[in-house]
Amino acid sequence: MTAIRPRRSVLYMPGANERALEKAKSLPADSLILDLEDAVAPEAKVEARERVCAAVKAGGYGPRELVIRVNSPDTEWGEDDIKAACAAGPDAILAPKVDSADDIARLDAAMKSAPGDKPPALWVMIETPLAILNIKEIAAEAKRSHLTGFVMGTNDLIKDFRAEPLADRSNLATTLTLALAAARAYDLLAFDGVYNDIQNTEGFAAECRQGRAFGFDGKTLIHPSQLDPCNEIYAPAPDAVAHARDVIAAFAEPENKGKGVLKVNGKMTELLHLAQAERMVAMAEAIAQREQAQ
Repeated sequence: MTAIRPRRSVLYMPGANERALEKAKSLPADSLILDLEDAVAPEAKVEARERVCAAVKAGGYGPRELVIRVNSPDTEWGEDDIKAACAAGPDAILAPKVDSADDIARLDAAMKSAPGDKPPALWVMIETPLAILNIKEIAAEAKRSHLTGFVMGTNDLIKDFRAEPLADRSNLATTLTLALAAARAYDLLAFDGVYNDIQNTEGFAAECRQGRAFGFDGKTLIHPSQLDPCNEIYAPAPDAVAHARDVIAAFAEPENKGKGVLKVNGKMTELLHLAQAERMVAMAEAIAQREQAQ
């Protein structure tokens, strides 16, 4: 099972911007994606690679999970990105434009042959129609590779579908659900795509709530102003945590040993609810530890 760790907020930071990389050390992001791909112009990619890898090696990011988004291996920078990123030792590498299980196998082989004591985890962007059609086979590669997470590239999906952005994302519902089903079937992390309208705080909050309702572990972000609301929405609510603790306590009572169904706080509660309660409490405790370590 994937380890319990807060990943509510996953903030993209441009790898070419030295000031942004330094600022990220003080931001309340659970995870940081240091980007060598979309956020970096072609003429700046080599310099950005050196800067990002040096920053990861130097550390100073505290409890924040560090992810390097590399360029596709099909580009002139991709293979060197993977080698340098593995040598730097981030928590994960994020690869774009994955279409098939063969892409995962190729990425995994490149990571295994790269410098470094141990390959990092592999996250991949799910951002093409072909990736959606092959989503089960892609997720199944987790059994034999370092694949641990999906990141939804909703902007690219809308573009490739020749669709229009909708506030309720109803035209992406099937796509998001298929990706989540595959992720959960193979115990992968899953992160929602970005929200583009930075000034629309109500719209952003609504999309965070929708993403959490879908089942995403967290949301990818493009601006620091999105961090606090995202962290709040993706964290378990205090009353829900209190009820979860009551569920755990009820099933732990000696007189309830072996029972599959209990009544807790007036609600019918089964063993599946116990598993959910244990995960919720573990996440709440992990978040508390994370916030103490700011």
